[in-house]
Amino acid sequence: MEDIEDLLVGDGGVAPGFRLPLSSVGLNPKKKPIKSKSSFLQDPLQSIKIPGTQIIYIKTFGCSHNQSDSEYMAGQLSAYGYTLTDNPEEADLWLINTCTVKSPSQSAMDTIISKGKGAKKPLVVAGCVPQGSRNIKELEGVSIVGVQQIDRVVEVVEETLKGHEVRLLNRKTLPALDLPKVRKNKFVEILPINVGCLGACTYCKTKHARGHLGSYTVDSLVQRVKTVIAEGVREIWLSSEDTGAYGRDIGVNLPILLNAMIVELPSTGSTMLRVGMTNPPYILEHLKEIAEVLCHPSVYSFLHVPVQSGSNAVLTAMNREYTVEEFRTVVDTLTKLVPGMQIATDIICGFPGETDDDFAQTVQLIKDYKLAQVHISQFYPRPGTPAARMKKVPSAIVKKRSRELTAVFESFTPYNGMEGLIERIWITDVAADGTHLVGHTKGYIQVLVNAPESLLGASATVRITSVGRWSVFGEVIEVLSYNAQDRTLNKDELSCSRVSSCDVGGEPCACSKDPGSCCSAVQCVDTSEAAAVPVNGKQGSGDQNFDGLRKRNSVILESSKNTVFQEPTLKEESSKARASTVQWNIVDKSLVAGIFLCFLIAVACLSQLWLRKVMSS
Repeated sequence: MEDIEDLLVGDGGVAPGFRLPLSSVGLNPKKKPIKSKSSFLQDPLQSIKIPGTQIIYIKTFGCSHNQSDSEYMAGQLSAYGYTLTDNPEEADLWLINTCTVKSPSQSAMDTIISKGKGAKKPLVVAGCVPQGSRNIKELEGVSIVGVQQIDRVVEVVEETLKGHEVRLLNRKTLPALDLPKVRKNKFVEILPINVGCLGACTYCKTKHARGHLGSYTVDSLVQRVKTVIAEGVREIWLSSEDTGAYGRDIGVNLPILLNAMIVELPSTGSTMLRVGMTNPPYILEHLKEIAEVLCHPSVYSFLHVPVQSGSNAVLTAMNREYTVEEFRTVVDTLTKLVPGMQIATDIICGFPGETDDDFAQTVQLIKDYKLAQVHISQFYPRPGTPAARMKKVPSAIVKKRSRELTAVFESFTPYNGMEGLIERIWITDVAADGTHLVGHTKGYIQVLVNAPESLLGASATVRITSVGRWSVFGEVIEVLSYNAQDRTLNKDELSCSRVSSCDVGGEPCACSKDPGSCCSAVQCVDTSEAAAVPVNGKQGSGDQNFDGLRKRNSVILESSKNTVFQEPTLKEESSKARASTVQWNIVDKSLVAGIFLCFLIAVACLSQLWLRKVMSS
């Protein structure tokens, strides 16, 4: 099922654009009507299409791993010259990255494929559906690229645009991590650390597609972390079908990887690491080590641990390889050892054989922990899985249980009591309303702030002003680190952040030579990683301990109550600069004099030649 955190959202292979012999690609040429000579003569360029000049529409379904695959495919296509678009109508080809976890996801895939065929769009289908069910009717007549063949997407797209049907599904070594990538969110790197899993859950179709566990090496992952930090990434999400199983196939484990990664994270805390979904069996062996990592100031105190059911009988039928008691051990231990720990989980309602008593145990488990994030799903039988052959619970009962559990979960108020707290957040996205920015606390609690988009990529301290069921609202107090990647100013210039007062400590605004310009409430901030924007006259520290921020909730910062954010006035300043009188310096004058002298010499030479010609004649 989809990772709850995504609901909010080896070998180098073939280089982008490199063409292998057609025999190695596996082509099924489609029959096309032959154009008459007269029609070709009327438009001789009509059938000529230069590879790499077309427009590609990419649609992604499913988990964060799928999203990462789409970003890699988009990066290769873009690097080869293709244009990417969000508008399917203007695209020359549709690339659909699919999810096979649940029936609704595959139904959505069927719908978009049908629309594409109706619009006569060339189609390429990627992801878990074709990899796990390559012969289904919906995939007839479309090209396919497998989950471990994404580094050859350019070939598949190129041949499909020529009218060929291409299928690349054979598994091979893992795609390289340093392929070109176009991120959906430039501040978030989704980093797959392994593919496949070691489990054999009776309801899961994903393993049919992703296969057995295959882990990237520690060195390759650490190098990727270094690279994306240098590119300005502010959150690194570790993703896989089971993060906790990482490394068991290559003789390492998750704590070894995490400890190697956090060494590379900036000491200012400007870039955060988020550990992905992990099933209970594999984290149980490393609970204390994982807890130590989650306590690190640059790692979110958040973990997604699916339980799926509160009944051991159902877990046995699911072949989940752990008990409810072991899940409780995971939650209790992490909550005890990690301050502010937040845990998300998944529940499947109506698994075959689930009794009323089994469901009652699940409800009690959710009531006991009152987790802030629970993804509740009805059971969907997936073709080819053992659970699909089990006796089903009547659909009316499944829906009733899903509604009941949802009502119980939504009755919780997990964020009550946060009003007035001072928290550090990392701002990486714009909210759906288009007004607020989205940040997360160290516990990965979503905080909505009313601030300009120039703060995207920044870290800031905020005061929590109100709480909702799914997120909290805050007002920015200090900007602790800025996104240096987006800066266009000179190195010795300063950027400005809007605050409620004109100056700090009686000093005029240093961004402007005109003290009068401070009336627009501009306050300057050093743009280095560790810089802090003070609003109460005290300088903050970019690498201060995050837990200490919670202890500051008793401090009253009156100046932040009326904070007004506006976009920086760089365009206005640049317009003034262009309108100012041009000043000539010694270099300018010398250049003009040199040009004039050259002109005189040229005139003299031409005159001399003319005189010689006249005299000779």
